[in-house]
Amino acid sequence: MAFVVTDNCIQCKYTDCVAVCPADAFHEGPNFLAINPIDCIDCDLCTPECPANAIFQEDELPAGQEQFTALNAELCQVWPKITEVIAPPSDADKHNGTPNKINNLIID
Repeated sequence: MAFVVTDNCIQCKYTDCVAVCPADAFHEGPNFLAINPIDCIDCDLCTPECPANAIFQEDELPAGQEQFTALNAELCQVWPKITEVIAPPSDADKHNGTPNKINNLIID
């Protein structure tokens, strides 16, 4: 089982999780991170590091977040890996906790 980045990461994109990932499984998009399910080693180091509480074990996803399993797998095929912490967007804290941000996801 892999871990999955869910809705609350959109527009927050904190990268604290990237710093602790021994498998370099994270990929970076314009306003979201994705975890490559093939690279993820299921270590759970990323979950407590996420200030947005947006990372969950695949079989423990909150209701309504199931679509993010496929979305993570799809996006990591086109987005580059990220292996170092970067500054979050300047308005990340404003968006943290806002529900249903999927329509704000920037794919390109």
